[in-house]
Amino acid sequence: MLANHTLGSKSFTAVAINTASKAGEWIQSKLGDYNSLHTKSAMNDLVTEVDKGAETMIRNLIQTHFPKHGILGEESVEPGPDASRQALAKLSGAEYLWIVDPLDGTTNFVHGFPFFAVSIALAYKGEVIVGVVYNPVHNELFVAEKGKGAYVRGRRLRVSAEAKLSDSLVATGFPPDKDHAAVNMRGLQALSGKVRNIRVNGSAALHMAYVAAGRLSGFWEVGLNPWDIAAGSLLISESGGMVTDPLGQPYNLNVRNVVASNGLIHQQFIDELKAAEAAE
Repeated sequence: MLANHTLGSKSFTAVAINTASKAGEWIQSKLGDYNSLHTKSAMNDLVTEVDKGAETMIRNLIQTHFPKHGILGEESVEPGPDASRQALAKLSGAEYLWIVDPLDGTTNFVHGFPFFAVSIALAYKGEVIVGVVYNPVHNELFVAEKGKGAYVRGRRLRVSAEAKLSDSLVATGFPPDKDHAAVNMRGLQALSGKVRNIRVNGSAALHMAYVAAGRLSGFWEVGLNPWDIAAGSLLISESGGMVTDPLGQPYNLNVRNVVASNGLIHQQFIDELKAAEAAE
């Protein structure tokens, strides 16, 4: 059953794709609503509406097909790393666990910056077997099945071929937590003169999809959550890349600090972050 990624006659991947597509289309339909908003409270209300509305839609669609599956969604968890860990621990006994970020890149969405995505992953006994990241603005749906590769618009994804950091375009992000942001800043300063360039675009899920597609050679960030990383981790591994924690240990659902790359630059990448005390 697992090899085919189906339960009965229902394909896990088909449900993930359909769910991400519908949620993404709905999110994009709300994008222009900010043009008429002039107060912070009104903007916050719309963000809440979009985030929670998208997650509700995703939950309902998944539960229609798989009512016994567990679902871990960002909007159902209080902010902060402790709450995230507790929520994952509470659901750790679920045989099948969907891990959902209904809108990764909320700040980008608020400003109309077209770099945000719906991220949906499915883990079987703690191992990610399906990952979908959908950017509705560019209509790019990145999809991976464990053992079957990763694709966008029917094209097989492959990581980049850069073998040296100095030739690599890498990305990072800055979480709201000040301590984590300071750690990331050390990494940014250390790497800025040792890579071709660095991008900070505000969506971990899309950054990881771009590593899988070969558009970035690497990505690192500290202080993330399972829903930020899970789908992207499978996209990268199925595209020939590598995802670990900053100490080089393989990715699992408990990883919060992530280093992802094409594999070729991975050890160099980790060594530079360690040297800068930018790895936790």
